[in-house]
Amino acid sequence: MTIPGRTILLVDDDATLLDLLGEHLEVSGYAVVTAQDGPAGLSMATEASPDLVVLDVMMPGMAGWDVCERLRARSQVPIILLTAKGEEVDKLRGFRLGVDDFVTKPFSFAELTARIGAVLARGTVRTVSHSLQSGDLRIDFDHRRVTLGGSVVDLTPTEYKLLEALARHPHRTLPVEALLEQVWGSPYAGELEHVKHYIWTLRKKIEADPGDPRHLLTERGFGYRFE
Repeated sequence: MTIPGRTILLVDDDATLLDLLGEHLEVSGYAVVTAQDGPAGLSMATEASPDLVVLDVMMPGMAGWDVCERLRARSQVPIILLTAKGEEVDKLRGFRLGVDDFVTKPFSFAELTARIGAVLARGTVRTVSHSLQSGDLRIDFDHRRVTLGGSVVDLTPTEYKLLEALARHPHRTLPVEALLEQVWGSPYAGELEHVKHYIWTLRKKIEADPGDPRHLLTERGFGYRFE
């Protein structure tokens, strides 16, 4: 899947890779801007306002993790991390920072292009003002009101807070630990069953089939995401 007309920022210290990958993406219909280190990548992100950032983790000076954290502090631009490790601990760290996807080196340009298209396509969730509409489910963030097929869904304050935490970042997996901190606070650190229990009660209220959910999905070993 390719979504032409979008601007992709490539940040990698490998000049040859930047040239070859940039040419491939341009042939696929994307506009491409590049940077060879973290500070330059941050500057280019401000200057070019890209629709997606492809970011290498292992760079001298400022590592990709630091670049990612600074990007997330000021923007929700989708980020795909290029990593040579692919270990679960790295993915968990990336999810905590708000990374949208990972590609492990070495990779094919076709694979990365497909993932870019998929991540950009996720951004088509329809939002109106301070509300979110996904199918027949609507979340009004201003009034803390949830409706399903036009009917109000009766949620407890904790259920709503958990749903809002996930829905504010659609298509992004949030670790269980991060949800615990955000919804319950630090005294509940390690109480993973709290999240599991409330995810289940939410599914029973907003999913047509709680056993086969469409909105609240599980990323095994990491956390949950809202679709």
